[in-house]
Amino acid sequence: MTAPHRTSVLCATPTGLHRLSYLEWGDPGNGRVLLCVHALTRCARDFDRLAAALVHRYRVICPDLPGRGASDWLKRPAEYTMPTYVNDLVTLIARLDVETVHWVGTSLGALVGMALAAQERSPIGRLVVNDAGPVITAASLQRIGGYVGQAPPFANFAQAEEYVRAVSASFGPHSDDEWRFLAEHAVRRAPDGTYRVHYDPAIAVPFASLDAGVDIESWPIWDAIGCPTLLLRGAESDLLTREVAVAMTERGPRAQLVEFPGIGHAPTLMHEDQIAVVREFLLAA
Repeated sequence: MTAPHRTSVLCATPTGLHRLSYLEWGDPGNGRVLLCVHALTRCARDFDRLAAALVHRYRVICPDLPGRGASDWLKRPAEYTMPTYVNDLVTLIARLDVETVHWVGTSLGALVGMALAAQERSPIGRLVVNDAGPVITAASLQRIGGYVGQAPPFANFAQAEEYVRAVSASFGPHSDDEWRFLAEHAVRRAPDGTYRVHYDPAIAVPFASLDAGVDIESWPIWDAIGCPTLLLRGAESDLLTREVAVAMTERGPRAQLVEFPGIGHAPTLMHEDQIAVVREFLLAA
């Protein structure tokens, strides 16, 4: 299998234009498109293994959300919000020139997918929601708020990897090679030789405006989703409680729920048991 091709699309916010970078796997003429959208501080490369497992059936598209990875940083930090992310992904889908996509989203990427799937005439035909839902717990907001946008520069890659392992411990057990991969794409080497997180620290600005003492609820969005939906949950997740996950199987799209033991927030979709669940659901269409 050949390596993915990286390109970009020009997107707009009220204060200007920015480039949204994305990886494209597979045949660009394939009308069967899978869009994979990453978590708050992660990037497109998180889906390398999932893309490799599905590229024989899909044209797989993995964007870096604005302010992350190879995408432009926004001029106004207050625009790192759901409307910007939804608008950017609609622009990307228009660039792909398809009417329907399947969607896999982890955490923030799942919330963006939910917001788009809830719209009338949504292009999402099948939706995989990875460890997120219409209730975001205060405990998870406090945990995330404790590190997002606050990482110091690291003197070397070993220190950077140690940091990634610490803030991502809830991902569950991974091999040393897997942790190294997760770290390689979460940090970048700066001109001064130090390593820094590979996202705009200003993504924390709108996040910091949230009241971390209360849960955030958006059940009307979930209830408006009509496409077939698979819900994945780390059995020890602090962001998506089991009570909320079960409720998500009983209302809205009545999602199919699969939980992974020994994992918190969020399953990385790097391991075969997780990939197999996603593959089976997507290819059932």
